[in-house]
Amino acid sequence: MRFSREQPIFTTRAHVFQIDPNTKKNWVPASKQAVTVSYFYDVTRNSYRIISVDGAKVIINSTITPNMTFTKTSQKFGQWADSRANTVFGLGFSSEQQLTKFAEKFQEVKEAARLARDKSQEKIETSSNHSQASSVNGTDDEKASCAGPADTHLKSENDKLKIALTQSAANVKKWEIELQTLRESNARLTSALQESAASVEQWKRQFSLCRDENDRLRNKIDELEEQCSEINREKEKNTQLKRRIEELESELREKETELIDLRKQSEIIPQLMSECEYVSEKLEAAERDNQNLEDKVRSLKTDIEESKYRQRHLKVELKSFLEVLDGKIDDLHDFRRGLSKLGADN
Repeated sequence: MRFSREQPIFTTRAHVFQIDPNTKKNWVPASKQAVTVSYFYDVTRNSYRIISVDGAKVIINSTITPNMTFTKTSQKFGQWADSRANTVFGLGFSSEQQLTKFAEKFQEVKEAARLARDKSQEKIETSSNHSQASSVNGTDDEKASCAGPADTHLKSENDKLKIALTQSAANVKKWEIELQTLRESNARLTSALQESAASVEQWKRQFSLCRDENDRLRNKIDELEEQCSEINREKEKNTQLKRRIEELESELREKETELIDLRKQSEIIPQLMSECEYVSEKLEAAERDNQNLEDKVRSLKTDIEESKYRQRHLKVELKSFLEVLDGKIDDLHDFRRGLSKLGADN
């Protein structure tokens, strides 16, 4: 609790955690977001405390003792154990610099608590020695007062009783204030403890829900990974199909080139046909000129007609036809030479 006698000496912001009381391993969030965490100095008791309040809920109320140690467990997280609260507090900072400052202040406050403890022990020892000396002197004064008048002795005793009663009344009032303060602090801590217990149950339920959601998301991730694998397999198939299409397109271009060549060759056929007709006319003229060679010319016409038939239906045999035609043309030249020679003889 924050009392008027306590003053803040250092303040920062951090996420507050407490160790799980069941497992003693897992951290349980004590605040939903970053909250104010402060070092307070109690002037009356000469003590130091770390206090953090989230709304109306006290989540840290830890008195620093010389035996405590603040440990950095990561670049942005630190912890310390509080045996009085029977727990371990953890703080998550937004930067390593804030963690370092908090740790340095913890060490400084821890050293101041040690000095205060040592000084308190020295005061106790001094007070004890002074009490023993006063007891001895009081005995001497009593001896002297016994020797003096009785009224002086009674007055001295009365004064001592008045001083003792005044001190007792002041002490009783002080103790009543302290008791009332402790009662209020205890009530607030009890309320905070109950709220903490309710928060722990709520966090447990939320953790269970988060764990179920995490399992569901993991299953979804597995399904998505399987779908990604199927997509990758489909991509590989598409890549293979693209390669096959490219190969087929290449073959198609080659076939088109061959078709163009064949068309060009087919354009030569009419010319060859025309030449064949011309040769036929020449043969017919030669038949009229020489009836003696009618059988031979008739055989030549048959060969020519067979050659025409092969040209129309079998393009592949065109070359052989040309060779046969060349042979026939040579025969025709021989025939012409024969006719010419025959004419010359006549």
